[in-house]
This record gives sequence, C-alpha cells and structure tokens, in this order.
Amino acid sequence: MPIWLIVLAAFAVGVGAIVGIVSLASNLPGFLMRRRIEQRIRESGMDVTESDATPTVVKLEDAGPLPGLEHALARTGGGGALHHLIEQSGSRVSVTVIVFASLFCALACGTAVGVFLRFVWAPIAAALVGLLLPFLVLRQRRAHRMKRFEEQFPDALDLLSRALRAGHAFTTAMGMVASEAPDPIGPEFRKTYDEQNFGLPLKEALNNLAARVPLLDVRFFVTAVLIQRDTGGNLAEILDNLAYVVRERFKVLRQVRVYTAHGRFTGYVLISLPAALALVLMWINPEHMGVLFSEKMGQAMLTVAVVLQIIGYVWIKKVVKIEV
Repeated sequence: MPIWLIVLAAFAVGVGAIVGIVSLASNLPGFLMRRRIEQRIRESGMDVTESDATPTVVKLEDAGPLPGLEHALARTGGGGALHHLIEQSGSRVSVTVIVFASLFCALACGTAVGVFLRFVWAPIAAALVGLLLPFLVLRQRRAHRMKRFEEQFPDALDLLSRALRAGHAFTTAMGMVASEAPDPIGPEFRKTYDEQNFGLPLKEALNNLAARVPLLDVRFFVTAVLIQRDTGGNLAEILDNLAYVVRERFKVLRQVRVYTAHGRFTGYVLISLPAALALVLMWINPEHMGVLFSEKMGQAMLTVAVVLQIIGYVWIKKVVKIEV
C-alpha cells in the first residue's frame, strides 16, 4: 500500500477521533442535565411534551450536527468570519458542515489524484485544492448574491420612495420592500425590518444591513437615511437621486466591460491554450509527453509553468478590472 494513502487514512481517522471526543465532551453534560430534569418531572407526576413549549421571538440559529464544536468554532476569529461568509452567501448550512465538507473534499481529491498520478506532490496539491473547494464555492455564491442584490437595489429604492410619497412611514415602507421584493433584497430588508420592529434602534438595524451586504450603494443608502433623520429633508427625493446614480453607474460599468472584453478573453485563451496543447500532444505522441511527467526536470518545468500561468491570469484580471 502506498505511504501517502496510509498517511491520509491515519489523518482521517485522527480527525474523526478528535471530533468525536470533542462532541462527546461538549454534549454529555447537557444530556445528563436534561435526563435529571426529566426524571424529576416524572417523579412529580407531570409530563412535558413538545406542544407545551412557549413560543418565543428569540432568533434561534442552526447549531449544526455538533453544537459543541459549532460554539467552539464561533468563539474563534476564523469561525466568526466563516459564519459571516455563509450568511452573506445565503446558504443554509452551519460552520461545522463546511469544515467537514472541506476535510472530506481534501481526502477525496487527494485519494483520487494519488490513484492516477504517482507523483509525491500531486496528492498533496489535490488535497489542498479540495480543502479550499467549499470556501471557494461559498465565495462564488456570495459574489453572485451580491451582484443580484446590486441589480435589484434601484427598484427597491424606487419602491421606498413611492411608499414615502404615499404617506407611509419609513419603517412601513421597508416592510413593503421586504414583502414584495424578490430574493436576495427582500429577505435582507425583512431582517432589518424585524430587527427594528422587535426594539432595535433603526440606526443599528441599518448598520447591520450594511454589514451583511458589503456594497458601496448600501452604505450610501444607510448614510443618507441616518443623516436625513438627524437633519431633516425630503427623503423620497434623496432616494430617487440615489437610485438614478446607481443606474447610471451600472451603465458605465457595462460600457467598461465591453471595452475590456478583448483583454478578458485574451486571458482565457492564454490560460486554456497550454493545457489544450498538452492534451493534443499526449494524444498524438504519448511517449514524447510522458517524459515531461516522469522526469524530475519535467516535473519542475510543469510546476513553474503552472505558477507562471496563474500569475499571468491574476495580472490580466487586475489590468482589466476597473472600479466604477
């Protein structure tokens, strides 16, 4: 059996044992306490069912399959950042699920690549890629969700402005946006509306909205509303002007994407061309290309080529990216 496979199996067993011990140590005291409480209730002749539970307005968050580990990760900086990323992406998973998915992807990718490639560094590199895969998926989902929010934001501002002109209060107008706007802008305004409706000051609720949605337009909106509440003015007109500015910025951004399309497609071609050429040469003359993968000098050349390709792609992305 290959050494790397033994190392990966030992790593998986060790991680599983540590997680099991932590889960048992964190859940056992609460389980024993609940057992003692239930025993005392039975001895007193009373019985408690799920239907007797009192409704509550306290927000309950999903603690995942391992609540103890979830709370332990939440106390760390990385766990808090990961929870924030999950919330911004709109995913309904817990931090522990993402952590276990990351470990599983690392083990699966490392094992799969190790079966087909006999290089020492190949399973390690694949395991690192698999380890980062769930986090990359979350970042992609967050970027897509923020883009949809930004596209829907001018319409939400127009709805707020029309509601204010019709005589509704600002908080009532926010409730209308929460009930009528699609996802993701509707649920985000629903959270803000519920926070201030349950007693949180409007300033803090709006600041929480700006923290959940890290967009420049949302910060402009929050700042404009808070300044208007302190100094007065026509809030409906302010929101109309903000919606106009956001739409004009979208027009400029689309024009910039048209002007930079050549550079972006050049980057895509330069990244895909070497890989496509390598596949064609392997199909035409496998023995000639096999030397590149079997010799140490060839492996070093491949590593340098991959690193330079990544650097070139990132450089082109930076060149064609223009902030508007």
